[in-house]
Amino acid sequence: MATTKTVGQAKVDVLRERLLSINPSAQITALQKVFNEESADEFELDTYDYIIDAIDSLKDKALLILMATRTKAKLFSSMGAALKLDPTRIRITEFWKVQGDPLARALRKKFKHLGEYPKHKFQCVYSDELISDGKSETVCGTVVHITAIFGFMLASLVIRDLS
Repeated sequence: MATTKTVGQAKVDVLRERLLSINPSAQITALQKVFNEESADEFELDTYDYIIDAIDSLKDKALLILMATRTKAKLFSSMGAALKLDPTRIRITEFWKVQGDPLARALRKKFKHLGEYPKHKFQCVYSDELISDGKSETVCGTVVHITAIFGFMLASLVIRDLS
């Protein structure tokens, strides 16, 4: 969505304009906010049909998942894409069935520590690619083809649910 003409503009506004150029009758509310404990109520999650989680922060991701699963909205969540290179290892499954993903493992541990769990099952996009170079402890970069595929797969979950 970003081009040289949109440098300096907020991503949410650029995306909103791009989507409206595709479907001018779409109802899009662009919020340039970070979801966290202080701002969570401002998002009015109970008003959405779909919630797509792509948060990197473990604490905020866990909070969104817990709150989203208390609503009528369908939740789809992205697990970790950091340091992944192999697009053939990207999968979709229910959260509790995700294997080989450190972020999903950390979330399950966080829920256990909190003594609070998601109220219903939800689908996740994840990669079971193993990172064996030891860099995962210090570097959390991603490459564009992996994040793009994660995004397309999340979008496909919504599209398939709608159809």
